[in-house]
Amino acid sequence: MTDDRTKPDIDAPEGPAPSELVIRDLIVGDGAEAKPGDTVTVHYAGVEYESGEEFDSSWNRGESIQFPLRGLIQGWQDGIPGMKVGGRRELVIPPHLAYGPAGGHFLGGKTLIFVIDLIAVG
Repeated sequence: MTDDRTKPDIDAPEGPAPSELVIRDLIVGDGAEAKPGDTVTVHYAGVEYESGEEFDSSWNRGESIQFPLRGLIQGWQDGIPGMKVGGRRELVIPPHLAYGPAGGHFLGGKTLIFVIDLIAVG
């Protein structure tokens, strides 16, 4: 896949935050499929569900990032496998699958939305 996509716009959602992981394919890829424990190369943007405020984005740093799934929050470990290279997927991740209850991490207690472009698996 060429790395020529642009940063996604993530709109603040309506209604209450979901209590379970929500996975939605925005673009279905046709490349290699990510499996649990794989190392993935992605571009991503993350926003807080309630405010719609962006808290992190690889797009803003101008480069994709590579990491092993097993080192990530549970919502990514559960939400990336099955995705194919070239795809773009939205994950809505409740606190218990993200950074836990309020008080620890600055994103603790928050439902998070990530839009992830899968660039490579391996």
